[in-house]
Amino acid sequence: MFHAEFKSIGGKDTYPLSSVVYRGKDGSLLEVCHNRSAWKSLSPEEWKNLFNRRRCSFAPEDLSGIWSKRELVLPELPVEDIVTLQEGWTPLFNAQKLAKEIDIKSLHVKLCGNSHSGSFKDLGMTVLVSQVNHLIKKGVAIKAVACASTGDTSAALSAYCARAGIPSIVFLPAGKISVAQLVQPISNGSIVLALDTDFDGCMKIVQEVTIDKSIYLANSMNSLRIEGQKTISYELCQELGWQLPDTLVIPGGNLGNVSALSKGIDDLLALGLINKKPRIIVAQAENANPFYLAYKRDFDKLEPVQAQKTLASAIQIGNPVSYPKAEQAIKDYNGIVEQVSEQELSDAAHRADKIGLYSCPHTGVALGALFKLREKGSISSDESVVVISTAHGLKFSEFKVAYHEQNLDGISPKYANAIHRLPANAGAVMDVLKGAI
Repeated sequence: MFHAEFKSIGGKDTYPLSSVVYRGKDGSLLEVCHNRSAWKSLSPEEWKNLFNRRRCSFAPEDLSGIWSKRELVLPELPVEDIVTLQEGWTPLFNAQKLAKEIDIKSLHVKLCGNSHSGSFKDLGMTVLVSQVNHLIKKGVAIKAVACASTGDTSAALSAYCARAGIPSIVFLPAGKISVAQLVQPISNGSIVLALDTDFDGCMKIVQEVTIDKSIYLANSMNSLRIEGQKTISYELCQELGWQLPDTLVIPGGNLGNVSALSKGIDDLLALGLINKKPRIIVAQAENANPFYLAYKRDFDKLEPVQAQKTLASAIQIGNPVSYPKAEQAIKDYNGIVEQVSEQELSDAAHRADKIGLYSCPHTGVALGALFKLREKGSISSDESVVVISTAHGLKFSEFKVAYHEQNLDGISPKYANAIHRLPANAGAVMDVLKGAI
């Protein structure tokens, strides 16, 4: 009854999900297209009841936020072929204290980095690696799965491939990712190739290498990844009592994330689970801002940029592959694209930490855009907002330490919290405490 296939976003050509294909005949990106009319076999209330029951289930597939919605992801994949690390079902942090500070109705932060490899990339990688696992079992000659990465994608790919026993290859820009991001694929046994280029250069190489169909491409231009990432929208809707906030803010680099977010909302509308569209805001670092620049030109075209160094290293991308889908998402969801400076993203991340978060620099980009747009009046006081946090701050401890030690180049840390180094003397300790409490 439920069925899905690849379909070109620029034409009408379709391909079965068993095909090793990433673009249509006209060169346009593909999307996983579902038979949404079949979804009508269940009423909205029946879908809600099904998903709520699975939230209480201990079946391995239901412990995953992605596979608990499997009819809407890969409906024909056998359950026994699923490769899961219990991804999804990530916390929705109530940031109401921060909401009061900036005078908006409500604010939550969806902690998608509270996942096995420490980033939201797990959500899409479970889908892609599960499908590859299924194809290999069916006899398709896939020898390995490869990706270009600024860190998080490689960590997710290496973990899921290790779980499935499938070789993985990762292409990383040498010297441009954090230690935590570099060591993850090494530890999981990937073939790690550090190239003397940036992410865009790595992306070019991996596309050339995967022309050999025995090496499967795992970057977000592969629309299987989007099917997992879109479940962020489902989870938010379920967690908020089957409704979405007025506004969603998400950081953007290669732009697969915003494409996924909008696709998930499209699904919720088709299912009848919501009847109101939220607004989507994409936040970019000023040093890697091709999508922002295109937005300011009314999306006349994408003009790739040479991405400059940014603390938000995972979105240091000058030629985003998923641009066409992201452009459509902004148009469909009354969207805004904003940019933030290195100072703004650093202060925003650490301002949020003051209420109990531990924000990565990419989440800082999204929070910085929120603060900036609120100051401009582009976000009003009566709006409910959810910020999508894409990675765990522990993967960027160098960023956090350098901020508080006031060692980040060009940054004047407004929220730095210095360590008090004192003699082992109770009097000295009490002197500091009297001034601090």
